[in-house]
Amino acid sequence: MFKFFTTLSENEARNISPVTLAFVGDAVYTLYVREKLVVERDLSTGALQKLSSSEVSAHGQNILLEKIIPLLSEEEIAVFKRGRNAKKPSKSKSATVFEYNNSTGFESLLGYLYLVGRYERIEQLLDN
Repeated sequence: MFKFFTTLSENEARNISPVTLAFVGDAVYTLYVREKLVVERDLSTGALQKLSSSEVSAHGQNILLEKIIPLLSEEEIAVFKRGRNAKKPSKSKSATVFEYNNSTGFESLLGYLYLVGRYERIEQLLDN
């Protein structure tokens, strides 16, 4: 039976495709951004959606990634690079190839950290 907030071992998480980790990481980052906006601002859902879209975009993720790269451990950099270099099933219509690849790596890292239960580490990285 599935349990929400199930954690995996590092080995189990490393065996997941980096694109699948990015799938999870995209949801993690989207929820983080939306929750932060709702808590910090009293805006309409349309305004919240517009603000969250700019942060969650490949371009927005790349800006954050530039800030956090120096904070990453060797293990985290390895997960990021696996995601960045993975063959993706689609291409971005609104981001450069560089931004899209970096955003996939960023999302892979978040997905990995989430699945292994390192929620505090996610918060440390995203609070930059």
